[in-house]
Amino acid sequence: MRIFKLSNATISSSIRIATLILVLFALGCVNDAYQTKPTPPVPANAQKVKETKEEIHVEISPPKSDAASPTSIVTRQAAQPSGTHSVRSASETEANPPAPTIHKSERPSTFTEDKTRVKTDQELLDSALEFCNAATDFWNQGDLDNAMDALDQAYSLILQVDPDQSPEILQQRDDLRITISKKIMQVYSSRFTVVNGKHHAIPLTMNADVKRAISLFQGSERKFFLRAYQRSGKYRPMILKKLKKAGLPQSLSWLPLIESGYTVRALSRARALGMWQFIASTGYKYGLERDRWVDERMDPEKATDAAIAYLTELHQIFGDWLTVLAAYNCGEGRVLRCIKDQRIDYLDHFWDLYSKLPSETAFYVPKFLAVLHIVNDPKAYGFELPPVDGEIKTDEVMVHKPMHLKTMAKYLGVSYMTLRNLNPALRYYATPDRPYAFKVPEGDGKLLVAKLDAIPRYRPSYPTYVTYRVRRGDNLSGIAGRYRAT
Repeated sequence: MRIFKLSNATISSSIRIATLILVLFALGCVNDAYQTKPTPPVPANAQKVKETKEEIHVEISPPKSDAASPTSIVTRQAAQPSGTHSVRSASETEANPPAPTIHKSERPSTFTEDKTRVKTDQELLDSALEFCNAATDFWNQGDLDNAMDALDQAYSLILQVDPDQSPEILQQRDDLRITISKKIMQVYSSRFTVVNGKHHAIPLTMNADVKRAISLFQGSERKFFLRAYQRSGKYRPMILKKLKKAGLPQSLSWLPLIESGYTVRALSRARALGMWQFIASTGYKYGLERDRWVDERMDPEKATDAAIAYLTELHQIFGDWLTVLAAYNCGEGRVLRCIKDQRIDYLDHFWDLYSKLPSETAFYVPKFLAVLHIVNDPKAYGFELPPVDGEIKTDEVMVHKPMHLKTMAKYLGVSYMTLRNLNPALRYYATPDRPYAFKVPEGDGKLLVAKLDAIPRYRPSYPTYVTYRVRRGDNLSGIAGRYRAT
């Protein structure tokens, strides 16, 4: 073993420098840029260099004439070679026992002994985004503590981005800062108030827009809200059963209150029809038939099945229930275009898109959240909710011929309006000329079966017709001759 000797002045100077470094570390004044510098060379008079995975010890021995004890300088590093190398004799160990180890607080380092490795600003932003996504996953699982920890980690990473970077990098940093802040607010807002007590369901967000929707229900739309709430008793039990079977949040059973007020024949300006407000093309996509006899968009049970299928598909696309509700209102294509126009593909939460959505859609979600707040705690918002209507219970009978509901009501001894309300999908209040599952009040099914042959066949007074799509070159006389008409 070779031992190098230095003058007392050199040793004293080295000790002062080492002491200054330790003081700076203790005060937290050494920043990340310092840590990323290459490790300084070991002094020539080093008697011992002890390397471990966690620590590097450099002990400087004074000349033999100096009776001072050796000084130990320790810096903690995160990634060092796993091997241990000792260059100190046993006699020196007995003569000069090691000084107490001084530890710097643990902090991840981005360099190793052999090669400097510093994360680029883009890598820092990518890591921060991964923490944001992990926070969302924790939140959906109801693990709010880990969600907050992940967001804290993400924020600490973006703080390390060099402020002198390119505008594109700085824009990404600012967008991530906004996203992290919004997610923190979302997690905190759902910490104690969530639908059905499940964190993975629809969080009961409260903000200025939701408060404005609550004020609307307290004022000009109060009568509508109370009447729709009362009418919900007819259909909501059926909706709840189907939502539970599909594994969807049961708070979605209040969505028809916003869509139609639980009115099965509701028709919007956009030609959306029924309790769940399907337009014709979307209805076809999810199995709702429509012809001159029947429009199944007005059938509560079939429309509910279609709505559940649609909501499930939207959730697979967006993963966030509030964005799903926005897409249900204005279409998934419109929401996807809003996400694309932002040029930042991770700003896809509803409140990120709020200002870019159509005004009706943007206010649609706060109105739904307002309904959840009111039905969960009506007294807090000045409501005394009325008793709901009774659930509709029916028998189904398969019929095979056209029959008008007025005629059927006479034979069954029930009111015409009762049969109309039980079979709202019949466009002209008559059964079609094909097999059809007709609903009658519970207990009257056997009576209808017994009298089916006696009920006369219905012959509509309006002429039958077919639908023909006009093609280039068609004229009225040609079309009339095709169908033997005038």
